[in-house]
Amino acid sequence: MIDTSKLDEPKWYVLHTFTGYEAMAVDNLNKCIAKNNLQDYIMEVKVPMETVIEEKNGKKKAVERKLFPCYILIKMRYTDSLWHTIVNSRGVTGFVGPQGRPLPLTDEEVKKMKLEPINIDIKVSAGDKVKLSSGAFDGFVGTVLSVDAEANKCKVEVEMFGRPTPIDVDFSDIEVLDN
Repeated sequence: MIDTSKLDEPKWYVLHTFTGYEAMAVDNLNKCIAKNNLQDYIMEVKVPMETVIEEKNGKKKAVERKLFPCYILIKMRYTDSLWHTIVNSRGVTGFVGPQGRPLPLTDEEVKKMKLEPINIDIKVSAGDKVKLSSGAFDGFVGTVLSVDAEANKCKVEVEMFGRPTPIDVDFSDIEVLDN
């Protein structure tokens, strides 16, 4: 085994998949990681999702949708031998980059896509009024029900579809309103 202390810091890369095979590709990569003991090289594999509000038959409903269909994200320490393992996984067509070679995402792209947790110093507590500032609930005003400082998240109750609805939001997506 290679001494992992000498490896570079892990970076996020983008993989292209067949249409509709994103979940299967993630599952196959996770099985490959476990089978080949690659946890020191591949830290995370995920399909970026977003919550959107759809209207169907006159009813509105919040649903999860793929942010980038046909793409998955992988956080890894890149090596040439890993390249072969990953591109030969079922459902993966290759890395996004020049000639199919991986090109890591920039720090700015990682922050924008919220792939890494960001420690945010915000004073919020249960009962506070907050305004949501991104995603499907942009502009909604709600009341904080609970705060999870370790995860940088809070549960906010918003008025949606004529009834109170609790949703989990990141600290980076809220603005505390003066009471």
